[in-house]
Amino acid sequence: MKHSAWIVAVMAGVSAPAFAQADYPSKQIRFVVPFAPGGSSDIISRAVASQMSANMGQQVYVENKGGGGGNIAMEDVKRAAPDGYTMILGHIGTLAVNPAMYGAKLPYDPIKDFQPVTLLAVVPNVIAVKPDLPVKTIQDFVALAKKNPGKLNYGSAGNGSAGHLAMEYFKMEAGIDLVHIPYRGTGPMLSDMLGGTLDATFNGVPPILSQIKAGKLKPLAVGSTAKIPVLPDTPTIAGSGYPGFETSQWYGLIVPAGVPRPIIDRLQKEAVKALGSDDTRKRFADDGANPAGGTPEQFAALIAKEKEKWGKVVATAKIQPD
Repeated sequence: MKHSAWIVAVMAGVSAPAFAQADYPSKQIRFVVPFAPGGSSDIISRAVASQMSANMGQQVYVENKGGGGGNIAMEDVKRAAPDGYTMILGHIGTLAVNPAMYGAKLPYDPIKDFQPVTLLAVVPNVIAVKPDLPVKTIQDFVALAKKNPGKLNYGSAGNGSAGHLAMEYFKMEAGIDLVHIPYRGTGPMLSDMLGGTLDATFNGVPPILSQIKAGKLKPLAVGSTAKIPVLPDTPTIAGSGYPGFETSQWYGLIVPAGVPRPIIDRLQKEAVKALGSDDTRKRFADDGANPAGGTPEQFAALIAKEKEKWGKVVATAKIQPD
């Protein structure tokens, strides 16, 4: 009798996680975005969350948790239960830039504390300027900056943000001196850009596309290797005298370390399915974002590659945290 009870107990202990995974998801899923509303991260995460909710039968709700260059949200999710009910938008800043910028002070390890699920989107960056800046091309902009070193400024969503690193990278390549003005999110930066306080920005296309189309911002060049459909008349930086130049923002799904592989596989499957839906593809296309997808291993390889690339930019530009 005791032997039978022991077998039942062992079987119950072994099968409980399996049953939990088979029943997954049995409640709503928290999807943390480590930035304030209004930027590319917000647009992408909400499009994917909406479609995943419809497909999975449970709500995937977006929670914006900005501050600290994304570190506050990353540290919060790092401590979440590894049960698949908390995930976070992984980003070029939090996964590739912050490790170099914060060093030992970074409150999380992007490799040890998290597991990649899938790459969601790649967003081309565009250098845009205020309409009354006396330039028409990226060559004009560089010439103006060289004539006025340290007098032109540019805004970004924050110190160490993708836009900050993109412009620092271009500054190095073009040999120009611009003053960086960091904000707490793309929304506040865009408000000042439209108000004429800022001269330029090197931002992801989605949050500023409508302003470009309305003539309130003037696009000079995109950071992708090829022209983009939503800005067909805007040249690439690589084709404007800087061969090999490329910078794009990327966003992916990651979860805390320890989440069982079957749950990661389920999330990957559902995220890729959401990316393939007509609704998501239209929303991405309208905003200039490119849907991605892929395996956890492929996303891990991208993170490692980008971490090395942007670590060099941080070191060369001597970028320090706030």
